[in-house]
Amino acid sequence: MDMFASALPALSDAWQMILQPGVLGYLVLGVVMGLAVGVFPGLGGIAGLSLLLPFMFGMEPLYGLALMIGMVAVVPTSDTFASVLMGIPGSSASQATVLDGFPLARKGQAARALSAAFTSSLFGGLVGALFLTIFILFARPVVLAFGLPEMLMITILGLSMVAVLAGRVALKGLAAAGLGMLIGTIGEADAGGSLRMATYDIPYLVDGLGLVIVGLGIFAVPEIVSLLRQDRSIAKDANLGAGWGQGIRDWVANKWLSVRCSIIGVMVGVIPGLGGSVVDWIAYGHAVQTTPDKSNFGKGEIRGVIGPESSNNAKEGGGLVPTLLFGIPGSGSMAIFIGAIALLGSGDIEVGPSMLRDNLDITYSIVWLLALANVVGTVLCIAASGGIARLTTIRFTYLAPFLFMLISFAAFQSGQNFEDLLALFGIGLIGIFLRRFDWSRPAFLIGFVLSNPVEKFSNQAVQIASFRFRNSFEEGMSYVFSPIVIVLIIVTLVSVVLGLRQAKSIMAEGEVQAGSKRAPLVFLLVIAAYVVTALVNAQMIPDYNMTDKIVPLVICAITLGCCLILLAQMMLRPETDAIFADKERAGEDADAPYGLWSTLAWFASLIAASWFVGFILALTGFLIAFLRVRAGAGWPKVLILTACGIALMCVMAGALNRDFPPGLLQSAVDLPWPLK
Repeated sequence: MDMFASALPALSDAWQMILQPGVLGYLVLGVVMGLAVGVFPGLGGIAGLSLLLPFMFGMEPLYGLALMIGMVAVVPTSDTFASVLMGIPGSSASQATVLDGFPLARKGQAARALSAAFTSSLFGGLVGALFLTIFILFARPVVLAFGLPEMLMITILGLSMVAVLAGRVALKGLAAAGLGMLIGTIGEADAGGSLRMATYDIPYLVDGLGLVIVGLGIFAVPEIVSLLRQDRSIAKDANLGAGWGQGIRDWVANKWLSVRCSIIGVMVGVIPGLGGSVVDWIAYGHAVQTTPDKSNFGKGEIRGVIGPESSNNAKEGGGLVPTLLFGIPGSGSMAIFIGAIALLGSGDIEVGPSMLRDNLDITYSIVWLLALANVVGTVLCIAASGGIARLTTIRFTYLAPFLFMLISFAAFQSGQNFEDLLALFGIGLIGIFLRRFDWSRPAFLIGFVLSNPVEKFSNQAVQIASFRFRNSFEEGMSYVFSPIVIVLIIVTLVSVVLGLRQAKSIMAEGEVQAGSKRAPLVFLLVIAAYVVTALVNAQMIPDYNMTDKIVPLVICAITLGCCLILLAQMMLRPETDAIFADKERAGEDADAPYGLWSTLAWFASLIAASWFVGFILALTGFLIAFLRVRAGAGWPKVLILTACGIALMCVMAGALNRDFPPGLLQSAVDLPWPLK
């Protein structure tokens, strides 16, 4: 009762603190900056907060908090623009939105998709703030109750969404998830330091592949290439003036889905280390499972937008629970948030139990700021939507070179290595063929995201469990099968059973006609060859480092088993079977006026030229050549658009304090920034 008595005055004091003009001004500034950062694919909250860090030194605490919370709150809202309008995940928290938001935009319903998304984001953000308000005094025992077995089961629950997103051929979805997990294990193992599918002769692979690169490669590159081959606008006949009211009505009709997905968001956000990379897939899977007619998912189902958009904003409130209560970052952006708080004022604000004890008013100020930022962010996004949404009516040939420019810049920021661009191109090829042959790209990405948590939690849980079992069988069983674990096991099993029953009606890549046997069979053999290579590579790890080899071996065995069964099915079934789906045989890709390899050659030329003369010089030549030759633009338009693109890159790099990929020229000649 004493805690309640102290909390009520703190709530009132917090409200008075944030209603100061200066605090509100910094909040709006943070929202505007978050909107600007979130619109660009691949940057997200981590890059945005990194931008703010230099300004946090000695700043008045409330001003600094308002600036950061404004940015943190609006990025999961503004990243919807890229996901819906361009088919590119604006960040890891908006990957699932692409599946149905982008098809809606291509149907000319971009306004409807954005309206439903922003309404859902606003509601989810307010639910997250409410959750943080209520549970800020009660969340400690909840968070502490999640040990390693519980964390492992949460990640397995995330993997169970593969069953929902597997598509018409469930084995393809499972194999895609296995392939994603294997690519996620590339590099140095956390437990024993063994190298997997990497050597010290290739230093780039030692640290593995970044999520930004994989997310952009799997989703952005295939969609850009596909639209560029068709040489038209994203939306054929987009009526951008209509649909805003329809989107709000869609949310009202699905308000209970939004409530449930918001709760999912805050609960997953509470668990440190999972965050937005997982929550939108779980919410999307829940939206699919609770929809009677599932045939429209992947083709423009509005519930596929409302579910993940409700959850990814709500998880920010949940993510602040472990951040504020225990100093445990719930995500990468929260890790930067913790570091920035220590820089504010005189440095006497410290997240954790002491913050609740000594600065409860500031703690609740963060809550109110989060709620206000969601409202302001939604209003600004809606106000800016008209101009941004008109991008869908522009001939895509004019947008494509700038999208290649942005995703290359974003990918390079992952590790500041030129190899980031090569990895983006390589993963992009995988994404193109997964899309072509109707393999589940969401399943692949889920596997990649969860590969590290599955391995880390399983290894640590096994080590602790073996120690408990040595003490007594009962102690070991009580550790492994806690009440929370049992509940999560039941939920996971139900999810898998329902998912496998429903997967055949879900077509994440839309309608894909069956093709000939040859091309799908060759692609399957290539995947199987990689799995065998990974299996041999894992087997070579010494037995004394069993913790580094056991998880890759298990994944390889399951994935290879799926591939062998698929191979047998391909041998026995006719060419008209769904297992031989191939977008190059019928539909938009088959009828596209431009070929795949000639289109990819443009992107490859940008990367190759960057290797020789550096990114900015290569980009200048690329934009001029592309706009003049491929787009057929006149010289005045070519020069103006090229100058705008180069200026945008320089402004972004300067503001974010980022470098450009250097080339051989930069190592031979001392050039001025931004050419060096």
